[in-house]
Amino acid sequence: MNWQQWIERKQGVLAGKPVAKGTRISVELILERLGEGWSEAQLMESFPHLRPEHIRAAQSYAAAALAGDEIIELPAAPP
Repeated sequence: MNWQQWIERKQGVLAGKPVAKGTRISVELILERLGEGWSEAQLMESFPHLRPEHIRAAQSYAAAALAGDEIIELPAAPP
């Protein structure tokens, strides 16, 4: 997916955070809701301006952002 078609950053819109293009819905909010177990249908019902492409683009954006991050070792989970 070409997330650049669906995600944008504008100064003056949510302090320049990445948002679903044409909305004020942040990538962060989309990912938080998905992490809480919301379905795509629940997101679109709660935020009528969202499209399925916005949701997939938010995930692709996050993956691309993390791909360039430094790896931080986490402690092993106890057995």
